[in-house]
Amino acid sequence: MTIRPATETDHDLIHELWEEFEAELGHEPYQRETWEEAWEDLSETVEEGVALIAEDDDGRALGFIFCVLGDRGRHTAHVTDFYVRPEARRGGIGRALLAELIEPARGAGLEHVSLEVLMRNTDARRLYERLGFVPVDVFMVAPLGAFVDRLGSDERPRSSGSLHVQTDDEAGVKRAALQFLPRVGHSEWTEVSAADNGWVTVTDELCDRDRSAQRRLGAELSERMGVPVVAFALEEDALVRFLLFDRGRMVDEYLSVPTYYGDLNKADELSLAANATLVARLTGADPVQVRAVARTASSPSELPPARELLDQIADVMKLEARIER
Repeated sequence: MTIRPATETDHDLIHELWEEFEAELGHEPYQRETWEEAWEDLSETVEEGVALIAEDDDGRALGFIFCVLGDRGRHTAHVTDFYVRPEARRGGIGRALLAELIEPARGAGLEHVSLEVLMRNTDARRLYERLGFVPVDVFMVAPLGAFVDRLGSDERPRSSGSLHVQTDDEAGVKRAALQFLPRVGHSEWTEVSAADNGWVTVTDELCDRDRSAQRRLGAELSERMGVPVVAFALEEDALVRFLLFDRGRMVDEYLSVPTYYGDLNKADELSLAANATLVARLTGADPVQVRAVARTASSPSELPPARELLDQIADVMKLEARIER
């Protein structure tokens, strides 16, 4: 493998690689640019920045990297375009291309290398994190219609949830819920559904709008019935929470975005990750699947849509979250 500078004569080759790159990224319409727009910037980088092409021993192009040296808004060696063909990955080519930026960056008096990566591009993000890159800012997007609706309202998006009690005693669960809820507050309605796969489901209006009410009811049902209880919540249509209770005691809590409501110290943040061993013991879920699905992130945009994520987590536990109202 060799790495050489790109030149203007590589126009067609770079175009071919760029088209592959764009197709793999699958950009949303608002992120897309034409080749003509891209080449205008890339050709400038060929002349004034760092533009490199990696080739195999037969001269076939394997990838490219383009980097501007602190002259377009950022005082960093900023990678604007970086691509390695799929069949050539995991062979050190990406690292080799990035390594070629070190001397030009130093020569330009720069002290940092920067780049941008899609939240969903987990493989690339893992590589960059291993190389010492850390997030500095986040590009956020909202559909204009939803933005207008929420901008005109002072109300936060509503939340909803369901409790699942590991028993076939539907009547006992209903009796316990209706006896206890008046101690917590007034509820417009409470529904108790017949056992499904060995779990009775409880949904309640007060628990939807008051997370502490759901937490207290979950503990009460677990203690009174002497069985595990799982409480699911979809909060503000943006994040997922679940609580596990065993014999009246909360034994685990998961929140998909631990810092959503404010900064936490690292210990508190880590405590909101799912305990796959406990989930497996109380629900019969496969712990490997729990770890794969019940992930945490620093932003909802880094995870699947919250409703989809909740369904995935519930499915692993062989439960059906009741969140549609």
